[in-house]
Amino acid sequence: MGEKLDRAGVRVHYSFPGVKVHSKLALVRRIENGKPQLYAYLSTGNFHEETAQVYSDFGIFTADPRLTAEVSSVFSFLENIKPPKQEFEHLLVGKFNLRPALYDLIDFEIAAAKQNKPAYILIKTNSLEDKDVIRKLYEASKAGVKIQLIIRGICCLVPGITGWSENIEVIGIVDRFLEHARVFLFHHDGAERMYLSSADLMERNLSYRIESAFPIYDPDLKQEIKNVLNIQLEDNVKARIIDRNDLNEYRRSGSDIPVRAQLETYFYFKRQDERQKDSINQNFLKNSS
Repeated sequence: MGEKLDRAGVRVHYSFPGVKVHSKLALVRRIENGKPQLYAYLSTGNFHEETAQVYSDFGIFTADPRLTAEVSSVFSFLENIKPPKQEFEHLLVGKFNLRPALYDLIDFEIAAAKQNKPAYILIKTNSLEDKDVIRKLYEASKAGVKIQLIIRGICCLVPGITGWSENIEVIGIVDRFLEHARVFLFHHDGAERMYLSSADLMERNLSYRIESAFPIYDPDLKQEIKNVLNIQLEDNVKARIIDRNDLNEYRRSGSDIPVRAQLETYFYFKRQDERQKDSINQNFLKNSS
């Protein structure tokens, strides 16, 4: 693909030696009313025709200058191999602030729990393997932080150990579509912090790759993503319980109503789309009467 783009006249840059770029970012510069306007697309997955048919990801397209400016800084770094002059304030970027920022967010929950305040962490990712992150989550659990993890693949954390990880619950969902999104949600004293990310919680992602985690500032988008995560947490058809005995048994609730997260997510967005169409039609009728 790179050679094809090059032949078409597109300037193509490749990763510099020893560094893999795993971020899922796009930046568009458009002249509007004589002035440049930046738009950014930030995602947990790639632009790929085949995987797009079976992968489940989250992505946002935004003109928020807080995000577009820092996406521009990421591309400038990749093009010039020079660290940005200003530290990243909004994006969490691998090889810069991604790992320490995650630790700070976990530490905030630990401090809250020790003060008997609400403390909660929800993480959805493909794999959890990084030893230091696991130690940090154990520390949070011992402090009283409630932790829920949705891990599709490798999970090296052992939940449910008394005095160590009894506050951690882990499920994995494997169904028709591949759950590829990475989401980090922190209670943060009621001012919830949510990030979507290209990075799994693995040493290679957090220490050796250019990754990006980006905040969700829009409250409606944040709630929509939380609704999808809550559907997954209620799954009693395809969700397996990850426990200390590696039994990986299907989770069954006492409800007679089956909740298959991927199917329920489809119906959730279908209802959202129908409500939006009804709202547009009502506004059209109102304005035309």
